[in-house]
Amino acid sequence: MASFHESQNLSEAASQMAEKPPQKGSVNDELTTKTNSPTTSSSFPEGGLRAWLTVLGGSMVVMCTFGIVQSFGVFQDYYTRVSLKEHSPSQISWIGSFQLFLLFAVALPSGRLYDEGFFRYLIACGSLLYLFSVFMLSLTKPHKYYETFLSQGLGVGLGMGLLFLPSLSISSQYFRARRSLAMGCVIAGNSAGFGWAVRYLCRLLLTCTGLLIYNIRAYGFISLLLLSLSFLSMKTRLPSRRERPDAPPIVVKPLLIDVPYMICVAGAFFTFWGLFFPFFYLQLYGSLHGVSHSFTIYIIPILNGASLFGRTIPNFLADYYGRFNVIIPMTTIAGLLMFAMFGAKTEHGIVAFAILYGFFSGCFLSMAAPMLTVFAKSVDEVGIRIGFACFIFSFALLTGNPISGALLRAPEYLWSHAIIFNAVMVLFGCFLLTVSRAMVAKAKGTQWV
Repeated sequence: MASFHESQNLSEAASQMAEKPPQKGSVNDELTTKTNSPTTSSSFPEGGLRAWLTVLGGSMVVMCTFGIVQSFGVFQDYYTRVSLKEHSPSQISWIGSFQLFLLFAVALPSGRLYDEGFFRYLIACGSLLYLFSVFMLSLTKPHKYYETFLSQGLGVGLGMGLLFLPSLSISSQYFRARRSLAMGCVIAGNSAGFGWAVRYLCRLLLTCTGLLIYNIRAYGFISLLLLSLSFLSMKTRLPSRRERPDAPPIVVKPLLIDVPYMICVAGAFFTFWGLFFPFFYLQLYGSLHGVSHSFTIYIIPILNGASLFGRTIPNFLADYYGRFNVIIPMTTIAGLLMFAMFGAKTEHGIVAFAILYGFFSGCFLSMAAPMLTVFAKSVDEVGIRIGFACFIFSFALLTGNPISGALLRAPEYLWSHAIIFNAVMVLFGCFLLTVSRAMVAKAKGTQWV
């Protein structure tokens, strides 16, 4: 009889344990250890001075790169009303979209070079090209579209492309169980400290035409300081593939037949297609809806400031409950929030929208890369999987905002067309991510993915 009760208690305890979410360190430990891998599940430091200095260095790179990308809303407003006013919003948005295109497209070759051990060369070359292009932007003349496009779109974009993926991926060499949190901290650098301050500086000084040159140069000198510090603080921990002759070859073909991975990439593609619309056009939206010009300079800083919390809190939860389980509901809410722009026509309404959208969209921006590592079979695959996906995303980022600009049909500005298009794209992307999540959960035998 006692034996029966003991067996019943053990069964109940097992049932309760199965219903509880896994503990930290057990969720998304997806990188299975192979005999030729230089790491084991216990060999990741999961912290320490060197690890967090590397995260800090990566966040400083993101401050410089994404800082100017997510500030393009003020450039869009300034170019449309002042220095490139003879061009349509769609034509002007090609400058910022080409930046984003190169930021992600160059991730494929830079990811491969990163895997081969050229990390420091990528950071050095990317920093030099980025800084040179920023200072060239300060020398562009008003109403010279091609000068602005070459310096801000092409030059800055190429420099960011060389910098971004390596500075994000290197944190995966120090963290496994806390990888989502570490990568989230890197991405959150754009919304914190210098990133927020520089975006506000850009908006403040761009209101005075004569100070544009000095504003961009100030941005360049501060970026020089941050990129120098990041170069000194980031350090690789694992031997590169070139240093391990027994390392398996990393090729793209297996990724193309990985169905859950490709569906995930497709879902993120559509999400990226619509997600940046408020970052590019919200300030212009406020200006054209009667919001005072003295207030509009705060709109994008508020949007990005709110995304700081959206880029850190969900990443912390993702290490416990799974990356898909966090990113899908948060991004779905961001897509639904875009419809709220129809009612945001006052200062208070626009501020409320900026705070909410910044928070929920920030989750996708910081969780997209950690989500892709769920599919990696070893740490050697992290760079190529993220790089390949970023290359695909780049075409969505290249075309999304110019399409939105064309849908606006300036000078009529038909906002409903652009809002509906971008909201539907984000929601459709979330649907595909849900399909991918279901396939991953079935393959892993757990819902905590």
